[in-house]
Amino acid sequence: MAISEETKKILLKLQQNEVTEQAIYLKLAKRVKKQSEKDTLERIAREEGAHSKVWEKHTNKKLSPNKLKVFFYTFLSLIFGYTFAIKIMEKGERASQDVYLKISTEVPEAKKIYKEEEEHEHALIALLDEERLQYVGSMVLGLNDALVELTGTLAGLSFALQNNKLVALSGLITGISATLSMASSEYLSARSEGEDNAFKSSLYTGIMYLFAVALLVLPYLLLPSDKYVHALVTMLIIVVVIIFSFTYYISVAKDLPFKKRFLEMAIISLSVAALSFVIGILVKNFLGIDI
Repeated sequence: MAISEETKKILLKLQQNEVTEQAIYLKLAKRVKKQSEKDTLERIAREEGAHSKVWEKHTNKKLSPNKLKVFFYTFLSLIFGYTFAIKIMEKGERASQDVYLKISTEVPEAKKIYKEEEEHEHALIALLDEERLQYVGSMVLGLNDALVELTGTLAGLSFALQNNKLVALSGLITGISATLSMASSEYLSARSEGEDNAFKSSLYTGIMYLFAVALLVLPYLLLPSDKYVHALVTMLIIVVVIIFSFTYYISVAKDLPFKKRFLEMAIISLSVAALSFVIGILVKNFLGIDI
């Protein structure tokens, strides 16, 4: 049975997606160390390849993977982990049910492939157990504590000291000390609960805390000493960007709701900053200190 030109265009797009995704899964499979993860990724790749062969029978064209997309998602996996990269890819590339229903009258296999895409492959992706995602709790602890504590500290110091260099110095000392304190506390807490990977938990907590410290103090280091209001506003913008980025990452990687978690974390951090700024003003005026 001959297929229409419109359907052929849809099939070519689907075929291109499957061929490209097969190449991405195979590349990721070569990088992972855990054999069970490697087997899962290779299995998904085989299914993507089988689907592309079905479309190829109808298009009569042999397509090559999109090298730019293969590079992009491979690079994304290096930065954010392969679970995040895969879920972003699946969200972006997966055709809607309407598309499959539209072509199923001319290509009966479309319904079966859609069912496999929705059920089997998603079930396989859910089996992935990337190590870094096992420490999300530690990462959230480190980031949340750093954002709330340091945002408040820097906001309070901004008006109390009115000098970016002094604020940066105080912020770095406070931040580095707090990083060591938080990492140590997480280690002791994990050990007391009998966790085997207590050191890794503390490491993830410390890294996230230090990452937040570096970004929040940066405006005070880069801007002129007397531009403390500009530095404060820039710091608050960075806080919102960090919260948005990290919450989005967690929501995608762990399939969690995004909006509620983002608003909750942003409101807490910014409220603490506003309260600390007011406290800084009151303390400065009450003590009569002029720096």
